[in-house]
Amino acid sequence: MNWDTAAGNWKEIRGKVKEKWGKLTDDDLTFIDGKREQLLGRLQQRYGLAKDKAERDIKTWEQTLP
Repeated sequence: MNWDTAAGNWKEIRGKVKEKWGKLTDDDLTFIDGKREQLLGRLQQRYGLAKDKAERDIKTWEQTLP
């Protein structure tokens, strides 16, 4: 699944994001609202990840989506 599809289905994908990254709050998920860069920033913030590590994590996770 590409990110455009994920963004378009954000309400459905939101639960999967919460499953994967439990430290993200409902407010974070509302703020992200399907925007990849926002997800990247919040992962860096909540998990203390470097940008490249957060980017790799997102890419790996995207490949698991139907």
